[in-house]
Amino acid sequence: METDDYVMLSALQHYVYCPRQCALIHVEQVWDENIYTLRGQQVHEKVNIPDGESMEGIRIERALPLWSHQLGLRGIADVVEFGLDGTPYPVEYKSGSKKPRPADDVQLCSQAICLEEMFDRPVPKGAIFHHGSKRRREVHFTPELRSLVAETTKNVRQLLQTATIPPPVADSRCPDCSLIEACLPYAIKDFRRSAAANQLFQILE
Repeated sequence: METDDYVMLSALQHYVYCPRQCALIHVEQVWDENIYTLRGQQVHEKVNIPDGESMEGIRIERALPLWSHQLGLRGIADVVEFGLDGTPYPVEYKSGSKKPRPADDVQLCSQAICLEEMFDRPVPKGAIFHHGSKRRREVHFTPELRSLVAETTKNVRQLLQTATIPPPVADSRCPDCSLIEACLPYAIKDFRRSAAANQLFQILE
């Protein structure tokens, strides 16, 4: 597999949150800012400075490049902590409060899969640091979560190769999405509902 075909780790997070959001960002190259993306950038600016440091015997690497040749993934980890035995422990920073989000867990687990391949050792768990609550939420990389990473990688690669733009979800995810103006989820949903109603009316005539 050519490295140009590798899937960005962030694309997995976008896809699990909303396949249409993933396509708009990674196929159409659309990106808009809102309060949530700006907060996220501020959080990442504080941690994504490439360097290494030690704290109580734990080596800390920031903005560490990651890859998995097996799955065809690449990206950057916010923080990776290496324990006394050398086991990597990825930490992903998010701007919100301490709340489980499947999309974030998939992104973190994909980082762990990369680290396992890079350092040839198991990475059983990591953490999401929620800046809003200043607390960590530990995530265990179960077989089910690992399978979801592999399945999502396959789906994202197919989406990118076919340049497919999925239909909008038009649900509770949309108001918080920075791409709502570009996506127009509710307008498109209403248009499709109206078009379907007109088609049915014509058939009944």
